[in-house]
Amino acid sequence: MARIAIVGGGSMGEALLSGLLRSGRQVKDLVVAERASQRTDYLSKTYSVRVADDVASAVEHAAYVIVAVKPADVDAVVTEIAEAAGRAEGSATEQVLVSVAAGVTTAFYEARLPAGSPVLRVMPNAPALVGAGVSALAAGRFVTPEQVDAVAELFDSVGEVLTVAESQLDAVTAVSGSGPAYFFLIVEALVDAAVAAGLSRPVATELAVQTLAGSAAMLLDRMEADSSGSAPEAVRPDTTAAALRALVTSPGGTTAAGLRELERMGVRAAVAAAVEAAKTRSEQLGITSE
Repeated sequence: MARIAIVGGGSMGEALLSGLLRSGRQVKDLVVAERASQRTDYLSKTYSVRVADDVASAVEHAAYVIVAVKPADVDAVVTEIAEAAGRAEGSATEQVLVSVAAGVTTAFYEARLPAGSPVLRVMPNAPALVGAGVSALAAGRFVTPEQVDAVAELFDSVGEVLTVAESQLDAVTAVSGSGPAYFFLIVEALVDAAVAAGLSRPVATELAVQTLAGSAAMLLDRMEADSSGSAPEAVRPDTTAAALRALVTSPGGTTAAGLRELERMGVRAAVAAAVEAAKTRSEQLGITSE
């Protein structure tokens, strides 16, 4: 099994490490590069994995190098990776670099690594920490379909994986990257409204969280049934969120009254504005090859 090096032992690096081990990867095939001694001790004791305090030794024999550091640290890290790759030229194993650093383009890495190096960008999100994330994967110029499949398999250990064009990653960031925060804000608002309506905060919180989690599960169940193709196309249920919203909305009922207020207050426009603002900010923070 190919050796995997994770550069960066922060929350996302740890989530990937944990997910890879859960999916059956062997400890001997994993190594983490982390300079902070406190994190080094924690990762080593918690996962029994080798933790190196320098990038070069961690990536030396790795087939896959996952860069999971802050964007500000990428330049220094990729320089060390490039130097290690230069020393390993002629090796039978081609090294694939996978970046989860937000806003850093594949061209940035390609310009600094040995010519023709395969580079992929992946945008995971916070629920990867509990194995329920969704990751969008974009391939650089020199990546083969087989390498795309292999990297998708790695990230499948922490949730679902989609493949997109790199030009779409800013929009992905605005939806799934920032989306958990939108969700938490909605939960917060729903809990506060429930308390104002007379419920205790513990009861309001339980009702809000379970209702939203159950609604998401309901939609996912419909989507999976549709994608399986088990039913004839003519009788398959409409799996869109709009169809399920209509399903639970009785004409003239309580839900219709609540939805009317949400529409009147511009909930759709607010969500659209939030996604557009996050996308624009992602574009502004981008690190290119220049």
